Amino acid sequence: MRVGLFPVPRPERLEVTTPLLDPAGPLVVLGAHDAFDGPLTPSATAMYGPRGAQRFGSDGPLWVADTGHHRLLGYRRTPTEDRTPADWVLGHRNFEREGRNSGYDQASAQTMNMPTGVQPYGERGMIVADSWNNRVLIWRERPEDSHVPADLVLGQGNFEDQSPNRGREGPGPDTLHWPFQVLIHQGRLYVADAGNRRVLGWHQLPVENGQPADFVLGQPNLHHRSDNAGGPADARTVRWPHDLAIFGGNLAIADAGNNRVLVYDGAPVDPETPARWVLGQDHFAAVDHNRGENLPTAASLSMPYGLDAMGDRLLVADTSNSRLLGYRGPLSDGAPAVALTGQDDFRMKGDNRWQLPVRDSLCWPYGLKVSGDLAIVADTGNHRVVLWRVVEDLGG
Repeated sequence: MRVGLFPVPRPERLEVTTPLLDPAGPLVVLGAHDAFDGPLTPSATAMYGPRGAQRFGSDGPLWVADTGHHRLLGYRRTPTEDRTPADWVLGHRNFEREGRNSGYDQASAQTMNMPTGVQPYGERGMIVADSWNNRVLIWRERPEDSHVPADLVLGQGNFEDQSPNRGREGPGPDTLHWPFQVLIHQGRLYVADAGNRRVLGWHQLPVENGQPADFVLGQPNLHHRSDNAGGPADARTVRWPHDLAIFGGNLAIADAGNNRVLVYDGAPVDPETPARWVLGQDHFAAVDHNRGENLPTAASLSMPYGLDAMGDRLLVADTSNSRLLGYRGPLSDGAPAVALTGQDDFRMKGDNRWQLPVRDSLCWPYGLKVSGDLAIVADTGNHRVVLWRVVEDLGG
């Protein structure tokens, strides 16, 4: 079978796989769910390359980083029907407006430029990685209306500036370059500062604009930014870290540029602390897509951008392979995934399984968060977010 001029890679036989998410498909599809055939005009229902989403509580609200439209869409309650319109919008004055920073030259507390990660902040707040403004925005109280300004900014000294690393030659403890995702664990804030090839950490939740970080992971200090700290990959380095999660009390990092996931023993604050386990590669120095093969396996990864944990399960968005993987603890280096969604077999890849999109296919999923028994997947290439129930027993 061919799609256009490209042959569809098929294994000689399909392996028996355990589904990660309900084989019946998503419960709800938000945004576009037909073939993309032109520009997606912003509205209360349309999305353009969303890269993150998070649900706050079992009944909502749900917030979506509608990345390509430079905004956040808010749903007062967890949607139960396809293409449910959003109730609120942040980043623009209304649902129809478009453009980076709402079309203005300067950023503000009410605008965004390619927002990606959304997470809870304290008990009632929300924190957002506003990636191309090179900053993180914080609302002390989650907005319950549109066009609500953020209360705090990190990575910049004020809400108007937007340059990478504040326009300096290199990074510092108070700068960011393309932050992608954020995480709060035991009162500490972690930021995946992807463009600086590091994870920044604050021992306590920041209270001032531009507050400098206290520690760094992935680089020897707070002033370096080279791929893998300027040397070969190892258990202390990262290249394009994009997401963070806590799995069994251990920090996990989606190290997309090294085609792997790092899992620490605990949640470190010292850059000299090595990761304990690596997934996607069989050792810490390996970095190739799919371990150097064209087709993936249950033990390989290609640009994993998202991850989250659910009990003894670690869920990973294996983005370039257009699939989601499930691992079960306890972990070991190079351990294979035990469950799969998005492809028919661990040896298959391809956007939407090399077909037009259907309800249960995926195209470059960037974001993956778990809320209760729901996986909230930013199916970026299909311009949609899907709410999809996690299978109760992954086997293994």
